[in-house]
Amino acid sequence: MKVISYGAISILLILTFCACSNSTGDRSTNAKEEITKAEHDFQQMAAEKGIGYAFEFFADSNAVIRRLGDSLIRGKAAIGSFYSAPVFKKASLSWSPEAVVASESGDLGYTYGHYTWLAKDSTGKLNASHGLFHTVWKKQKDGSWKFVWD
Repeated sequence: MKVISYGAISILLILTFCACSNSTGDRSTNAKEEITKAEHDFQQMAAEKGIGYAFEFFADSNAVIRRLGDSLIRGKAAIGSFYSAPVFKKASLSWSPEAVVASESGDLGYTYGHYTWLAKDSTGKLNASHGLFHTVWKKQKDGSWKFVWD
């Protein structure tokens, strides 16, 4: 009869537990919830503190946005500079993600949905435009989420 030590039994139990746990799914589920909250906080900040402030705050240091046709604006500082134009101070932006998807590792995700842009023209008339957005999110070292593409 072979005797197995308590240490060997402990290792076997730990390996069995690790093999049976579904931590990957948990990270994906948690990431979706965190990204949804980041989208909500992003929109709330844009409404309360301004579009430019919110875009710069939620931008990753290496973020890229596509604006003005096919222009790419790269980096947090450049995004802040772009949104410092007076037109953005007189506008409002609202959006709602229709889909939130996260990687199994829980460190990347994306959202997409519809947005509404409201701005007054030179005569004071309020104009609305609607469109689709697509945002790619990256989890930061501090656990927060910042966008890397919008």
